[in-house]
Amino acid sequence: MGKGPGLYTDIGKKARDLLYKDYQTDHKFTITTYSPTGVAITSTGIKKGELFLADVNTQLKNKNITTDIKVDTSSNLIATVTVDEPAPGLKTILSFRVPDQSNDKGDSVSGSYYHTVNAITNTAVGAEATHSFSTNENTFTVGTQHALDPLTTVKARVNNLGRASALIQHEWRPKSFFTISGDVDTKAIEKSAKVGLALALKP
Repeated sequence: MGKGPGLYTDIGKKARDLLYKDYQTDHKFTITTYSPTGVAITSTGIKKGELFLADVNTQLKNKNITTDIKVDTSSNLIATVTVDEPAPGLKTILSFRVPDQSNDKGDSVSGSYYHTVNAITNTAVGAEATHSFSTNENTFTVGTQHALDPLTTVKARVNNLGRASALIQHEWRPKSFFTISGDVDTKAIEKSAKVGLALALKP
């Protein structure tokens, strides 16, 4: 039997990852460790100006059940339980957040496009269009990615508001990444340029 249809949350995931994942205008440090019982603990710290934010994510896999619990410095708790194939072709996900902060409460609708140009060099292009009902504004974002070599990837994106971003990410050891990214408002380059650094470590 096949895997069946994808999850609703996976719709547009490749395009969202291409356009938004790993872009960072602050300083970010992530480290993942594993306990002898197989529990993965990921700690993340972000320095935003003088403010320091952190969160801890714990993931436990037991047969076909994966449990993720995340707690951050704002006292938010996010828990997700995923049961893979309780019945053939079925995946069940239970997720909750305390306190509950629904994204934009249905104020916007978006569509996305993703196309692989060259699988060997991981070259792809993506686009997303979003309409906000409350402001009646449309936002269009386009982006691309390309692997310079098996360990180094570059990405770039721009939107119709004139915001442009780029990053270069290098896997300096297996599963450990160093990322430098920049973001600029092309309408006010002299005032808005930001550079971010991120370091992710996995044993």
